[in-house]
Amino acid sequence: MKTIKVSVVTPDGPVYEADVEMVSTKAKSGELGILPGHIPLVAPLEIGSVRLKKDGKTEFIAISGGFLEVRPDKVTVLAQAAERAEDIDVARAKAAKERAERRLQAKQDNIDFKRAELALRRAINRLDIAGKR
Repeated sequence: MKTIKVSVVTPDGPVYEADVEMVSTKAKSGELGILPGHIPLVAPLEIGSVRLKKDGKTEFIAISGGFLEVRPDKVTVLAQAAERAEDIDVARAKAAKERAERRLQAKQDNIDFKRAELALRRAINRLDIAGKR
């Protein structure tokens, strides 16, 4: 079966690199599925997951937004933050979720609600992806 090279990179360095059969992720414009030979494209990504089909199995990577660049022979995900499902610290993600929920419930004037809401979405995403390993 044909494969396409995938690289998931963050400012801290590479998170994933392999040849896969299919890449699926959620862009701001909707769900994308990329197979080998896909037309070139660049798309901004939502907080969500990158699903990588390899050898009949699906691997998951939690991402906190970023960009996807597709070339016919390579897919590059430039993410603000990314973690493989098996690398997610569940206790830390639960603590981040609880912290964000407390901030949102506090309703104080000095709380940045957008920032707290994004923190909550990232924590929920990490917990969701960790549950899929």
